Amino acid sequence: MDVTTLYAIGELARRTGLSVRTIRFYSDEGVVTPTTRSPAGYRLYDLDALLRLELVRTLRELGMDLATIRRVLDRELSVADVAAAHADAVDVQIRMLTLRRSVLRVVAGRGSNPEETKLMHQLTQLSDAGRRRLFDDFVEGTFGAVDADPAAVALVRAATPDLPEDATGEQVAAWVEIAKLVGDEDFRARMRQAAMRQVAQSPLEIERAAGEELMAFTRQAVMEARQAGIDPLSDRAAPVIDTLVDRFAAVLARTPDPHLRDWMAEQFEQAHDSMVDRYWRLVWIVNGWQIVPNLLPIYPWLIQALRQDRAA
Repeated sequence: MDVTTLYAIGELARRTGLSVRTIRFYSDEGVVTPTTRSPAGYRLYDLDALLRLELVRTLRELGMDLATIRRVLDRELSVADVAAAHADAVDVQIRMLTLRRSVLRVVAGRGSNPEETKLMHQLTQLSDAGRRRLFDDFVEGTFGAVDADPAAVALVRAATPDLPEDATGEQVAAWVEIAKLVGDEDFRARMRQAAMRQVAQSPLEIERAAGEELMAFTRQAVMEARQAGIDPLSDRAAPVIDTLVDRFAAVLARTPDPHLRDWMAEQFEQAHDSMVDRYWRLVWIVNGWQIVPNLLPIYPWLIQALRQDRAA
């Protein structure tokens, strides 16, 4: 084959894998022009046209539009620049498809109704900037109207939920639940109180009365129970609670009876808000953070176990 070889449309179609109709369309659009015509009026194309068509086919298969391809062929744009832009666009498409797949799996697994399905889709369709605005509105609505401690605000901002590009179904479900929580006025009030209390680090009445040694023993006992997989509502939790109640009774000079257990549960409940605790767990899930056992709050387990023992 040499540079003087001319090809009819049928031969170009065979060599490029494009259809005759497509080549004719590209020719009419000026993407590739015929070199000359045969005596019978048929279009003939040279080697340059063949190479242009092969490039057009490659770029089209990579998802580039015809207008952009024409600018590449006319050397207004480089292939490298266009490829980089399209690679970014493909990344966005992959991210959205991955989120869509995760939403569908959550919907299928939870048997979601149409309203919940629509909400999940809308929330996951938000851009990164849109999700940040949602969280910024939450922080402003929670702390903006009061003279909040900057440390409390920083505490909440430091754990901004950030939905990853390859989010799992669990992470999508957690993100949707977070989005519902942050728009709830009651939750905002509870989060404000919890964050400011945590920053202040003021001990509870029962913590002051028990002393550091007994509280350290309590934290260790509950942490070991959790690591052992002991359900606070199970019979296996009873010996742990019995030991703790006996120790508190000795230190506080009280009788280890149901009244003491009830009082202990009420005292520890002051430092625990189940809705706020749920929020932090959801943030851990969305951000893909490892749950470290000794950083988990001990009071939820302790309160449940104390209440269960009293009920029994």
